Amino acid sequence: MTPDEISNWVLSNFKDVHPKASWGETSFFVNPEEKLPSGAYFATLKESNGDNDKASDLDRDGVFRLNFGPGKKPFEDTFGPTPERPSKGSIIIGPWDFNELDKLMPHPIYGWMGILNPSAKTFKEIEPYMNLAYQKANKTALKRLEKL
Repeated sequence: MTPDEISNWVLSNFKDVHPKASWGETSFFVNPEEKLPSGAYFATLKESNGDNDKASDLDRDGVFRLNFGPGKKPFEDTFGPTPERPSKGSIIIGPWDFNELDKLMPHPIYGWMGILNPSAKTFKEIEPYMNLAYQKANKTALKRLEKL
């Protein structure tokens, strides 16, 4: 799949999601009624390395990473205990090859879930995680709205 195909899928399948492009990435936020400054983070499409995020070598031609945060329990059910957040400029410790394409793995820094260049087949397999990430973000956004 391409970043545009994934972006279109996200915007077509989830309510109140708003994209925000900056620094070589497009982040998706759940923001009902657009009353929150940004909303609650849902997912990101990242297409280039950042100063502190080079582990996936996203500057390779055509390589991108889809990041999403379904929560601690889905992460631990899939990968085991959540790794400690690394020091600035480092990556999480674990058995993952952060350059491998089309394989679900943790984000190299934040420990969310991520995948480089998912195929259509693999994307179907991660849809339940995307749904969980959306539900988590929607719940967070609604709680923030209540405080306004």
